[in-house]
Amino acid sequence: MACKIMILGFSILIYGTNPAHADDPVQTGWGNPRIAVEQKDNEWILRGQKHTAVLNGKTLALQVRDQGVLWSLEGSQQGDLLTEYNGQTTSLCLAEASKIEIAGYNTGFMSGVNVQLTGFRHNDNPLDLQIQLFLCLQGPDEDLVCEIVATENRTRIKECRWPGAFEAGSFDHTVVPFMQGMLLPAKWAKPVWLYDTLSYGRGLYMPWWGYQQGRSAAMFILETPADGGCHFAHPAGGPTRMGPRWVHTLGKFSYPRRARLCFFRQGNYVTLAKRYRRYVIERGQFVSLQEKIARNPRVGRLIGSPVIHTNILVHIQQESSYYNKEDSSKNHYFVSFETRAEQLRALSKKGVSQAYVHLDGWGFRGYDNLHPDILPPCPEAGGWDGLRTLAQTCEDLGYVFALHDQYRDYYLDAPSYDPRHTILDESGNRYLGSTWYGGKQSILCSRLALGHVIKNYSALLDHEIKVRGAYLDVFAVIPPDECYNPEHPVTRRECLENRGDCFDFIRTKVGVVSSEEPAEWAIPHLDLVHHGPFALHPDPGRGPAMGIPIPLFNLVYHEAIFLPWSLEKGAWGIPESDWGYLHGIANAGLPYLSIQPSEEELERVRILCKLNQRLALQEMTNHQFLDEKYRRQKTFFADGTVVTIDLDKDLYEIVPGL
Repeated sequence: MACKIMILGFSILIYGTNPAHADDPVQTGWGNPRIAVEQKDNEWILRGQKHTAVLNGKTLALQVRDQGVLWSLEGSQQGDLLTEYNGQTTSLCLAEASKIEIAGYNTGFMSGVNVQLTGFRHNDNPLDLQIQLFLCLQGPDEDLVCEIVATENRTRIKECRWPGAFEAGSFDHTVVPFMQGMLLPAKWAKPVWLYDTLSYGRGLYMPWWGYQQGRSAAMFILETPADGGCHFAHPAGGPTRMGPRWVHTLGKFSYPRRARLCFFRQGNYVTLAKRYRRYVIERGQFVSLQEKIARNPRVGRLIGSPVIHTNILVHIQQESSYYNKEDSSKNHYFVSFETRAEQLRALSKKGVSQAYVHLDGWGFRGYDNLHPDILPPCPEAGGWDGLRTLAQTCEDLGYVFALHDQYRDYYLDAPSYDPRHTILDESGNRYLGSTWYGGKQSILCSRLALGHVIKNYSALLDHEIKVRGAYLDVFAVIPPDECYNPEHPVTRRECLENRGDCFDFIRTKVGVVSSEEPAEWAIPHLDLVHHGPFALHPDPGRGPAMGIPIPLFNLVYHEAIFLPWSLEKGAWGIPESDWGYLHGIANAGLPYLSIQPSEEELERVRILCKLNQRLALQEMTNHQFLDEKYRRQKTFFADGTVVTIDLDKDLYEIVPGL
């Protein structure tokens, strides 16, 4: 039974065991935390044993109380709903719905309310759109689960921002998995922006973020991240504004979007990272290096191995933004396969008994050219025989030999290029650019990538090239693509699946799988990435850090993937005032090693390799700052090892565990 009550012009439904009184709470059944759902005036109250959530039925503002801690989320604002009707995009406000119906809601494992929004209008014209918002407390932790379900007709949702951002003043730090991780004080003096705001790019390696308020903490987890992300702003001096952002899928809001809010009476950025780690483990998304070694023992050879990143041919097309108009000799130069083999043999004689060798520019016209048609190997450098000799040399030395490759950039002078195979955007446009060395390029649809991977690596294996790994560039750093080409339409979620299929083919047929950076979706597929350092101003190349660098990614995934570190001061992704070697030590990562290193570099590499041998398969359990300037810090590992670094004095200390 149900009773229907009119409040302030809104139609309110109350469901319960005794509908005689609107204020009677709804209780959950057996096996659930006791959650009471009640309505008082225009407020709906979800009262649990730990948390009380209060929804304003008019503004959709939300408060969550946890004893003496109050978290406040913004109500509906203009622009939090973008719709399209007959090709016209309209900016609306969720709370502008002329009819808002709110009812108690209980699934048997979570309880809360269902908010139905109808009667949207634009310029006095009705929009045939219905939106349902679900707001429930779930589980022993009483997480707040928020879900959006849309019923679309001719009116389509382009973007929706709900729930609202945490209100300025209700937190003193924001915690963002912006590359390796950023802790952002609310009044940080400099402007901060994310490089991108959809999940699985550099802005959000992992689809979550959080807040610190004194000794308490809270976080958003995006449970449907493929078409989700955030909106973010931090002007100089603050405040920070960050909230969920849900975008359409091939023009439709075609499935429910869900976020989970978690609250902690005592906690900080480490607490949030560990809660997220628990989340991915419980859902079977965490694949450890031990598991990866079990399915492919070759991965075990990376433990304690330096990464040698070297190249063969550089060729820069005249259309490329990198083309040197002043010195043509810098647009085409190469080193032979045999020369690289000699250098590796010399390196072995210096005591480097194991290594991972990553080779750039080995294809027909060198680095970032002619993809996806990269074969045969560079004729100037020795062709098939030269590449075969280099691969065999690595095999003889005990080194893992891997090739740089790429299956997204689609070069217009590639033999297989056909415009019908490129991505088309929502407007039917085809991307055309000429940034990279190879000149004019478009984007290959991800649905077609695997066929080219199979073609190329089957040819390499047929020519008896002992390639033991492959790096598929950009797949694990660029957020997923949509493709509107009617011959091969692809959603973002399907794009990730297509990229994953390419990685999995490499694992089963070749060996070690690597890509550019550790976007979380790819972690189950990948063994190694090339870097996962910190966000810098104005881009990841060089400069000061944006916010305060923290190892969020490694607090979640340290023993799930190999992550190398550059050793120089102010190297790529390393704040300009920091020595990269110390960050490598603090994170127990792999070191990069020059193919012709100095004795000083070799000594540092040996120390870091030894540390990685001890800790590669160990969880990073904690991280602490030891001074108010955030320059002295400690990392803790599951075996008891504690690493302390001082970024001002360029000092470190390693205290081994048991």
